[in-house]
Amino acid sequence: MTENLDATHDPQLRSWVESANDGVTDFPVQNLPFGAFSPHAEATPRIGVAIGDRVLDVTAVLDAGLMADEAAVAAQACRSGVLNDLMGLGRRHVRALRARLCELLTVGNEEIAAAGRPEMLLAMADVDMHMPARIGDYTDFYASVHHATNVGSMFRPDNPLLPNYKWIPIGYHGRASSIVVSGGPVPRPQGQSKAPDADTPTFGPTERFDYEMEVGVFVGQGNALGEPVPIARSEDHLFGLCLVNDWSARDIQPWEYQPLGPFLAKSFVTTISPWVVTMDALAPFRSATKPRPEGDPAPLPYLDHADVHARGAIDLTLEVYLQSAKMREQGIEPLRLSRGSFTDMYWTVSQLLAHHASNGCNMRPGDLLASGTVSGPEKDMRGCMLELTWRGTEPLELPTGEERKFLLDGDEIIMRGRCEREGAASIGFGECRGIVGSTGSAG
Repeated sequence: MTENLDATHDPQLRSWVESANDGVTDFPVQNLPFGAFSPHAEATPRIGVAIGDRVLDVTAVLDAGLMADEAAVAAQACRSGVLNDLMGLGRRHVRALRARLCELLTVGNEEIAAAGRPEMLLAMADVDMHMPARIGDYTDFYASVHHATNVGSMFRPDNPLLPNYKWIPIGYHGRASSIVVSGGPVPRPQGQSKAPDADTPTFGPTERFDYEMEVGVFVGQGNALGEPVPIARSEDHLFGLCLVNDWSARDIQPWEYQPLGPFLAKSFVTTISPWVVTMDALAPFRSATKPRPEGDPAPLPYLDHADVHARGAIDLTLEVYLQSAKMREQGIEPLRLSRGSFTDMYWTVSQLLAHHASNGCNMRPGDLLASGTVSGPEKDMRGCMLELTWRGTEPLELPTGEERKFLLDGDEIIMRGRCEREGAASIGFGECRGIVGSTGSAG
């Protein structure tokens, strides 16, 4: 599981793509996340990597004869326009492709310029982003003990955490068909709900529309049915991370979730960011997991490994912003709602994968695992409106004087993620955006 740093992580590297060197971009040459794009005039997705404010077309680089050996095999897997085939090759081939692309994009390398094919490098402003992979299965976890404790205390003040929480990563099977890429539709769902003082439930649009700030991890190489993935090798089966907004209907959820868990309150739409940051790009930002509080049980052996303790956490800072329709009309910048850290999670991404496959469940390339809401110990670290407004009892005030207990139509939620550490080049995830009540692209 241990991640090794190599030449691609050198913080002194610079790209001949000038916008990749400004120290602000999410996409310096040390990152190179993968995604699916198409020029505005076309509809067929291609696979590219983000570099500054540009997108490098991987297949065009291959066709120019600039790939060889394992990197060429990996680039060939990108011809399908989705990342599943590349994911399925495993970490070694992905690492080889990323290393070659880094070499081609570094100052002093003139191979792309010499190829005389300007269509290899396109402006991000001139492309549309698509789903990065065909997501066959989607599982959403509940890996933040702070989120679980906050939510539990609202409904079970005397017993906020159920007995199994600190022993087992809790998750549920989500709906893969309603996952959309950033900017896609976010319709307000209808459903059945029941007020605490009502005799019978009613059916109608949710009045408690919420977001959840989460991190998604894409499965890379899969495992055969009946063959668990040992914790020591779990990260060999992970491709990379993205941002996830698990939109939720909080009035539908409590009425339906007993006894089998979330259903229609979650399945109407989930938004993901378009760029997938590879596990290799994240290597400089791995850290030790936080010690569990005294009295908490140690993970069972199938979830425990020295590398989980030493490097299981990822130093990823997550921010959520809100911009109402009135704020947009008045030219007011989005308001930051929260700022949390992925290091505060109780369970690591490697433990999520190892647990999911522990019963022999066969994971497949492109399957998506989401972390659950990322919340921290402080109020400004809470990753959803349910927590921030404490179930609507503590409304937020916007710069326009508007109040929000939950989200209204026209509200846009913007999520951002960034990894920073002394001695490493900072990298980011881009944005995960969605406008509540939208039925088409948010642009």
